[in-house]
Amino acid sequence: MKQKVAFLHALRHLAHFLAKMRGIMNLAKQKHIVLGITGGIAAYKAAELSRLLVKQDITVQVAMTDAATHFITPATMQALTGNPVLIDQWQDDKGMAHIQSSRVADAIVIAPATADFIAKLAHGQADDLLSTLCLARDCPLLVAPAMNKQMWSNVATQRNLQQLIADGVTILGPVSGLQACGEEGMGRMLEAEELAQNILALFNREKSLNELDGLKVLITAGPTYEAIDAVRGITNRSSGKMGYAIAQAAQEMGAEVTLVSGPTALARPNAVQVEDVTSAAEMFDAVKQHVDATDMFISVAAVADYRVAQPSAQKIKKSDGNLTLELIPNPDILAYVAALPNAPFCVGFAAESENLKEYAEKKRRAKKVPLLAANLVQQAIGADDNELILFDDVGIHHLPRADKLTLARALLHHSKLLYTKGKSA
Repeated sequence: MKQKVAFLHALRHLAHFLAKMRGIMNLAKQKHIVLGITGGIAAYKAAELSRLLVKQDITVQVAMTDAATHFITPATMQALTGNPVLIDQWQDDKGMAHIQSSRVADAIVIAPATADFIAKLAHGQADDLLSTLCLARDCPLLVAPAMNKQMWSNVATQRNLQQLIADGVTILGPVSGLQACGEEGMGRMLEAEELAQNILALFNREKSLNELDGLKVLITAGPTYEAIDAVRGITNRSSGKMGYAIAQAAQEMGAEVTLVSGPTALARPNAVQVEDVTSAAEMFDAVKQHVDATDMFISVAAVADYRVAQPSAQKIKKSDGNLTLELIPNPDILAYVAALPNAPFCVGFAAESENLKEYAEKKRRAKKVPLLAANLVQQAIGADDNELILFDDVGIHHLPRADKLTLARALLHHSKLLYTKGKSA
């Protein structure tokens, strides 16, 4: 009898020990984020975002700018997260809140991020607790912009965003929609549910951010320039923004990315191998050098269809007579790659000014590519947002208007599904 009691006692101790160990292990697995809130009307969405994250057993530490407290109260955020809200650098006795909070964080998320705060991040300014915390971090930084459409499209804001992308910051959104000012356009912050999904994807790397793990992706982007003489040439209005966004998104998703870029003024995507070219012939040569080691080829560049047969090494002098130039076709890079014996999975792009669906599907079938993304030139070229229509063997898929990085992630997700399906067929 005594032995039985001792045995039961030992079992209880073992169960208590195992429960304690499970608790320790769960605590070790629990993720921590710093949710930074800046002064915008979209701050109300941060409350719902906090609730969704806490529901997923993520510890949320809120840090607010002074301006943010005019839109949502620290008491609300403390009630939702169960943690005191950081506002002042000197809240703790040692004045080291920016160091302590950033060191335990698995990620810092700024939602909403105003144009002003984005400018601070881009220039390394640290004049309040939240900006100092971001500068002192050693974890990923995710930024969800929210602002008026004119502020979003302002060249200074776009320049700052390009700098953040080059620095490895993940930009989430924005989208086009009705704004608090009554206007409609790009600049509306993503909804809390979508932001939560992106944050969970960061913590679930094997399912999302590493979706392209082990794949080598080759991308062409930007315009080409075909010389007429020493100072003149034939080119187009492509900015390269879509191709660069795809390169950045592919890198975020775990791919080894090579970007063959025509002349652009864009900042180079973070951790991406970039090869600069000028003409279509140079781009073709660069693609041929890399394509044998490529799993996925995405042809986004707006390659000139024709080049001058005999470009002049010197400037052609103006005269009163007509000037006739003989134009000859440039190589079709996408068609060449798609026709290779062991061709990579190919994604083409089509920019049309009319009859979008008819011309895009005709192009896809002519080039024999499994996936083609199409848009209207008048809506896409040079713009910071866009909408895409995807054509594949199954049918037509619409990606609603959003910023190009958001579209790039959606396109790559669809591409990976088709790539995997093709490999298993």
